[in-house]
Amino acid sequence: MNSSADPIDFHTAQALLAWQMELGADEAIGDAPVNRYEAPAEAPKPSLAAAPVAEAEADPVEAAKAAAEGAVSLEALAAAQAAYAHCDLKQGARNFVFADGNPEARLLILGEAPGREEDIEGRPFVGNAGQLLDRMFAAIGLSRTAHHPDEAVYITNVMPWRPPQNRDPEPAEIAMMLPFVTRHVELVNPDVIVLMGNTSCAAALGKRGIMRLRGQWTEAFGKPAMPMTHPAYLLRNTAAKREAWADLLEVRARLKGQA
Repeated sequence: MNSSADPIDFHTAQALLAWQMELGADEAIGDAPVNRYEAPAEAPKPSLAAAPVAEAEADPVEAAKAAAEGAVSLEALAAAQAAYAHCDLKQGARNFVFADGNPEARLLILGEAPGREEDIEGRPFVGNAGQLLDRMFAAIGLSRTAHHPDEAVYITNVMPWRPPQNRDPEPAEIAMMLPFVTRHVELVNPDVIVLMGNTSCAAALGKRGIMRLRGQWTEAFGKPAMPMTHPAYLLRNTAAKREAWADLLEVRARLKGQA
């Protein structure tokens, strides 16, 4: 083990930095401790005549609306969302996670936020929960790799950046991303939407309580929508898979009825 006087080699420093990022650290801290309780010396007050007029801070939601509404394609929307500077989650994430699957699909799955594996790979639902999701929809004849719209799914999330330690997105963060999600749905124009988990229901319906909402058809973004329990929940509660299977059959029936 290195003593405090020994220099840290590059690979050790890189591993320590990755570990701190995994914990959600997104700001460099100085070596010297700072006593926040010490009263700072009072700075001289500028005269009113010399003080510049402060510009009003941009409203993050209005900025998101302007950026999203200006996107005329999925590529333009991805670029506009990736460039959005008002969401602090962007600072701690490794990758921007936009979408996966066939944008011509009749079914759109709206998830919550990237996890660790998704943040590393830059695609939604690629970890254990994502593998279960793929098996679930394969059971009703749908796949993210399918070319025909009737057999395909398109997957995106409310949040394109991973929250630290996989915490739930905050209401203000969801509000910032909602204009992008709305425009995303408009551009894909699916026949049916699956709202996967509480965060997607909060964004699309303004409601939480997935165990109460699941299995009941509703409307989101002007489309028929089915709230479902998240695959991560199903991995922890295998008994709930029976209800999830019933919800999948409802989705398949609705897609066939609209064919």
